[in-house]
Parts: sequence; structure tokens; C-alpha cells
Amino acid sequence: MMRRQVELFFTALMFYTRVPCPKWVGHSEELLNKATIYFPVMGWLVGGVAAGTYWALSYLFPVDVVLLLSMVASILLTGAFHEDGFADVCDGFGGGWTPARILEIMKDSRLGTYGAAGLGLILALKFGALRSLPPTAVAPVLVVAHALSRATALTFIYTHDYARANEDSKAKPVAKKISRAELLVGLGFGVLPLLLYAAWLGRPALLLVLLPLVLVKWYLARYFQKWIGGYTGDCLGATQQVAEVVVYLFFCSPLWIST
Repeated sequence: MMRRQVELFFTALMFYTRVPCPKWVGHSEELLNKATIYFPVMGWLVGGVAAGTYWALSYLFPVDVVLLLSMVASILLTGAFHEDGFADVCDGFGGGWTPARILEIMKDSRLGTYGAAGLGLILALKFGALRSLPPTAVAPVLVVAHALSRATALTFIYTHDYARANEDSKAKPVAKKISRAELLVGLGFGVLPLLLYAAWLGRPALLLVLLPLVLVKWYLARYFQKWIGGYTGDCLGATQQVAEVVVYLFFCSPLWIST
């Protein structure tokens, strides 16, 4: 049982990051599907690396440089996996007017105007929001945001259908439905850093960050369902990126900084 979970963890690590994994880790579709419960745990890792980079380099460089380097570290760790999905969604939904055309554009590896503009703006939003945080809050908020955003994306696999059901896609194994128990485990992994941070600060009201994330999921789910009848791997990446920014915006709000 423990070996199985270790194998699932490394499968998630292999798929969602660029971290080298042991050669004995499997590549089956079943393993990849079951490993989705560890998607939020990858947020711990990515957020932790970004936070560690910020903490370590803050003694050497100005804060603006350190924030940019922490963002670079997270992107290098994932290979810009989710940023690429966000850019594809911007291109697809910005330039397509039918489900077939939207899906076709998203599958195109080339970056268009909508994708370039969207990617630039969302990265700028991340930087601006993190720059507005108190320096002591940046590291923990990075971990919280990366975990919660991946948990938000994970819910699509339980609630909605994959829009490319009859096509060959690297994300198709991930898109197979997960059980309610698997969803709850994944959500538990995603919410845990927030619970620990709220307890550490003695501010349970920070749990209210879950409300805008619910709205993000509701709106994006409705939007994707309307236009393509479900979601794709790019949609999951876009959801992760938007949810991550929403968490940063929540924590940089003057209301939470001053209380």
C-alpha cells in the first residue's frame, strides 16, 4: 500500500514537474490518473522552491529582483506547464468562435497575440500582487497559493467531462473521472497549507480566501462548458494560473494586510 502511494507520488512528480524521478516509476494511464490526488502536493513543492528562492536570495538582492527570480524558479521547476496552458486558452477562446476551432487553436503549439498578451499580464499581476505583500508573508503565501490553485483545478476532473474524449492527448489519462474519496484527499492536500498558515497567524478569517476560489471555479466551469462542452488540459492549467493570482490578490488586499 505504501509503495503504491510512493509510486503515485513520483508519477505526479514526473508529469507535473521537471524533477528527475527513479527509473522504476511507471508510465501507465492508470497510474497517471490515480496520481492526480497528488497534484496539490506538487503545489507544496513548487511553492516551497519559490519560497526558498525568495528567502535565500533576499539577503543578496533587492526585493524586486528576488521576486522575479522566485517566479523564474517556479517556472523552471514545472517547465512552464501551466503557463503554457493559460496562454493556449487565451489564444483558443480569444480567436475561436466554434468549439472545434477553439480546440484546434489550443492544440497549436504556436503562441498567438491573445496568448502573449494574457501571459504577460498574468505574470505582471503575480509580480505586482507579491510585491504588495509584507516581506514576511511572501514565502508562506507562495506555498498556500500554489497548493490551493492546483486543488481548484483538480475539481474539474471530478465535476466535468473532458472535451477531447475521442482524441489523443497527453492530458487524457489525467482527465478520467476520480472518485469522491480521491477528490476529498486531493482537496485536503490543497487546503492544508492554508490551515497551517491561518493557525500560525491566529487568523481563521484567512480561510475566506476559499470563497473567491469557489467563484473562480464556478465561472470558468460555466465558461468552458458553454464553449467547448467540458475542459481540456489547457483549461486545467489556465484554472491553476487564475486561481494562483486570485490567492495573491486576496492576501495583498489592504483589508488583510492591516488586520
